[in-house]
Amino acid sequence: MHFVDLILKKRNGGRLSEDEIRFFVSGYVEGRIPDYQAAAMLMAIWFQKMDERETADLTFAMRDSGDTIDLSAIAGTIADKHSTGGVADTTTLITAPVVAACGLKVAKMSGRGLGHTGGTLDKLDSIPGFSTEIEMDRFRHIVADCGLSIIGQTSALVPADKMLYALRDTTGTIDNISLISASIMSKKLASGSDTIVLDVKMGNGAFMKTKNDAECLARAMVSIGRTAGKKVEALVSDMNQPLGNAVGNSLEVVEAIEVLSGKYRGDLCEVSLTLAARMLLLSDMAEDEQAARQMAEDALGSGRALDTLAAMITAQGGDAGVCANTSLLPRAASMVSVTSPKSGYIREIATGEIGMAALLLGAGRATKADTIDLTVGIWLKKRLGDYVNEGEELAIFHVNDTTKLEEARSRFIGALVLGDKPPVKRPLIHAVIS
Repeated sequence: MHFVDLILKKRNGGRLSEDEIRFFVSGYVEGRIPDYQAAAMLMAIWFQKMDERETADLTFAMRDSGDTIDLSAIAGTIADKHSTGGVADTTTLITAPVVAACGLKVAKMSGRGLGHTGGTLDKLDSIPGFSTEIEMDRFRHIVADCGLSIIGQTSALVPADKMLYALRDTTGTIDNISLISASIMSKKLASGSDTIVLDVKMGNGAFMKTKNDAECLARAMVSIGRTAGKKVEALVSDMNQPLGNAVGNSLEVVEAIEVLSGKYRGDLCEVSLTLAARMLLLSDMAEDEQAARQMAEDALGSGRALDTLAAMITAQGGDAGVCANTSLLPRAASMVSVTSPKSGYIREIATGEIGMAALLLGAGRATKADTIDLTVGIWLKKRLGDYVNEGEELAIFHVNDTTKLEEARSRFIGALVLGDKPPVKRPLIHAVIS
């Protein structure tokens, strides 16, 4: 094949065959196709799009570009979840222990974050001694023994995604449903789980801004999973305000532990339990949705979910004492109160701006080379629909470096729209795609 012919074919609206897609993926990974030609193909895909069959073929070619994980030696059903990302979205650290406490096995490979806060691995890094770099045999053993393990993705897992994503990021081809779906699902399929529940975020703090776009992405990923013979389901959940109260790595671990300890409930807890119930139902662990939800509630209320998290922390070298005493987690040097400049109902929250305020404090990475400060971030004291008085506390900033504190404060205040009337209440879960 001549790759320029394939670029022209796609540019002109043609459908690429499975062999042609595999030629593209393998050729780029192995260095036979240069960046400029791969970028041309990505742009052709962005404009002309891919149909369902092409999207699945691209996903499978990317999955097969490196190692795949064999978890067949682990007894029981292996489950996984994935979130498309948002602000204060700490569901993995709640949902995974809950379903593991119910008997599912959760073998999860996560990544590090690029943006307002770190990824799940960065959050776990804040637990003293915890290691996300675990040999594969040890990983399998921990899953079999504890029911849950979360580690970093190996460099040999889906190398095509790492290469193609980096190219997409620099060529304006990120926002294409087929390319997003293939990126996410190639990693999920390579990780070896039997069932996968996807949490597709929708709103001003999410990549997908509208319900229609989020549902399109959800349907595309579910279709890929089903074609691969997996049980896959997707929820479309709201991200028009931070999901939890904590924005920042160590702070988000604190909040997850507080939810698992039963200290409070809220939107983060509700979405986490909904995801857990869907995972249990999809994995045939419960007869119906009500029974699945009750199983999840029992695991949380009894303390078994928190015990499961503690067992995983111990197995991966961490100090499980954090589950009983969150003060063992690293803390920022100072706390700064942020107060409201006027009175009114919080009618809107520009969620992405809250994330950017946390990034300015050092909680995230603007580039891959940046170093995250695991201790800093924002703890929200008010949420959408709350009434606040002038001078009332809106949030507490956890701060080490004050260089960008005022900029962060300004962005945070500017993210809140106050008015005389409360906003219309939005659902947390907009759709279930199965």
